[in-house]
Amino acid sequence: MTRDRTAAERKGRRAETWAALYLRLKGYRIHARRVRTRAGEVDIVAQRGRTLVFVEVKWRPTDLAADAAIAPGRLARVHRAAEALWPRYSAAADGARVDAVLVRPGRWPLHLKGLF
Repeated sequence: MTRDRTAAERKGRRAETWAALYLRLKGYRIHARRVRTRAGEVDIVAQRGRTLVFVEVKWRPTDLAADAAIAPGRLARVHRAAEALWPRYSAAADGARVDAVLVRPGRWPLHLKGLF
């Protein structure tokens, strides 16, 4: 792995940790992190009440870069992975959605709900 890729991986993992902590502060229960399926990976599987939430986490240096990171094509992969994971986590849930948490330096995480 190149040095740039290693640094990006480290930032991504740190962003996922911040996002999980932030969601817990908002009352979400974290079921799993970095869950892989054939369709792709879901960064965080969480639940609040009876709603299951599949979360894509993005670390970006600017607001503009963060907006570009949650393009619909990128979220379609998360949606396909969420469909594959639904049977595993659905026992205590009435519904599900795909959210994103954007982590930017010096700012609170931005939680975008129901993107897909």
